[in-house]
Amino acid sequence: MNVSGTTIEGVMVFEPRVFDDNRGFFMETYQKERYKQAGIDCHFVQDNLSYSVQGTLRGLHYQLHHPQAKLIQVIYGAIFDISVDIRRGSSTFGKWTGVHILGKNRRQVFVPVGFAHGFCIISNSAYVLYKCSDFYKPEDEMGILWSDPEIAIEWPISDPLLSVKDREYPCLSDVPENRLPLYETCETKQQEDHHTS
Repeated sequence: MNVSGTTIEGVMVFEPRVFDDNRGFFMETYQKERYKQAGIDCHFVQDNLSYSVQGTLRGLHYQLHHPQAKLIQVIYGAIFDISVDIRRGSSTFGKWTGVHILGKNRRQVFVPVGFAHGFCIISNSAYVLYKCSDFYKPEDEMGILWSDPEIAIEWPISDPLLSVKDREYPCLSDVPENRLPLYETCETKQQEDHHTS
């Protein structure tokens, strides 16, 4: 398995080993000990699968009191996946990093806790599967506006299909400090996951 970093520390790209032959292919999409050795040392408790049509944009989402680390992959299609550091006190606060994930390249992206996450569909449609380190809590879900001009994400689409909720999220600078994760708290959470995994 190949592992590489991104422009923001903690956000990682994984390329699992794939066994191809004339019948098709086989790959391990997750194996706890192997991923732990590669730097993912958290306990995943929920898997989500989403289907979206071309031009859809989902995000930028996060949970404050039940933060979720995520391991994202594409089963079919292609997406541009975005992670935004919203940890107060982080040296990369407000910065973003993006990765193209295709069903064909079989990449995976790991997003640590303390990040807002989103993606857009750049193929005709896409199935996106992702593991989460905490349960989804609707009352705890928050978000940042996808087109926040200060973050200035270079999305490959200009007029995305959005939910009402995603369209109405605030810019990062308008979010009260107590509704953003603290860098030190996120680091503590990562250590707690290390001890419970």
